[in-house]
Parts: sequence; C-alpha cells; structure tokens
Amino acid sequence: MSDRSASVSRDTLETQISVSLNLDGSGKGEFATGVPFLEHMLDQIARHGLIDLDIKCQGDTHIDDHHSVEDIGITLGQAMAQAVGNKKGIRRYGHAYVPLDEALSRVVIDFSGRPGLVMDIPFTQKRVGEFDTELFSEFFHGFVNHAQVTLHIDCLRGANVHHQIETVFKAFGRALRMALETDPRMAGMMPSTKGSL
Repeated sequence: MSDRSASVSRDTLETQISVSLNLDGSGKGEFATGVPFLEHMLDQIARHGLIDLDIKCQGDTHIDDHHSVEDIGITLGQAMAQAVGNKKGIRRYGHAYVPLDEALSRVVIDFSGRPGLVMDIPFTQKRVGEFDTELFSEFFHGFVNHAQVTLHIDCLRGANVHHQIETVFKAFGRALRMALETDPRMAGMMPSTKGSL
C-alpha cells in the first residue's frame, strides 16, 4: 500500500486551518484549535482510529465556535479523502459500538463516494461547559461532504452529555479504523461491483 498520509490547508476570512494526517499511524494527536472540548474529541478519533492527526486552527472564536468547528470538519474530510486515495484494497465499511458508563453509541461508516449523514443524538443538555452541542452536526456534515462518506451516528442511550458525545467520537474513530484497514484478500481490488468509488 502506498503512503496514506495527507496535508491540507484551508484559508477563509473566518478561519485558517491546517490538517495533517497519517492513516497508518499510532494514534498520536496534536491540536491547537482554540476550541478545547473539540480537541478532546479529536484526540478520541486519533487514539481509537490509530490515525496520527495534527490540526491547527486560527478562527473567529471571539464571535463563537461555529466557523472553527465546521471548517475543521471540512478540512479533515478533505485530508481524509486525499489520504485514502482510490480506495483499492480497503475494507470500505466500518462500525463500532462504544460505551462510557451509562452512555452507548453506534457509528457505521461507508467510504461510498456518496456523502450522507444520518445522526440521532438526543442530547440531554444544550452545552458541555461553554461548547454548544449543536455544533457537532456542523462538524460531521462538513466531514462527510468532503470525505465523500456515508455516516450513520446513533447515541442509543445516555444521561451525561459529555459521555454521549465522547462515545460518539470514540466509536467514530473505531469505525474509521475498521473501514480503512487494508484487507489482504482485497489487495489491488476495488471494494465495489461498480469498479470505482
């Protein structure tokens, strides 16, 4: 398998973002985004996905966190698509259930080439500290639209909103890890009857 890493920069009047990742990493994460709770969640993706991830963002957080969170999702999706390449030899599909105390979430992903997000997280609170829970849909919409994946996210139960969100991000990392694994029986083959994804 060729090198599966990518570096992408995205500059707008609202945010300046750089994302570097290695899909065959060891789970190292470095983050400087100005959004501490999001950094904690990004670290779950790196650690549980065994993806080396370096994300920097200078954003207009003096207004709110919306632009930074959404644009990080977009830029991460762009880097993911670049690193995955033509998708030959990968498992393509991944899924994971992850508990954290009373909370349980399920994430299922398909590197389908078709962006789609179905998300059901019945948040028990509107905020985690200063962080608006509605921004997670912005993050994942940005990601799926630019990574070109189909993603289903369900928080099946949970009372603590921090636990709800953390189980989603841990399951997301685990599902990514499964989908992106190379399958020796699929070496050089496209995981689709269409012949392309």
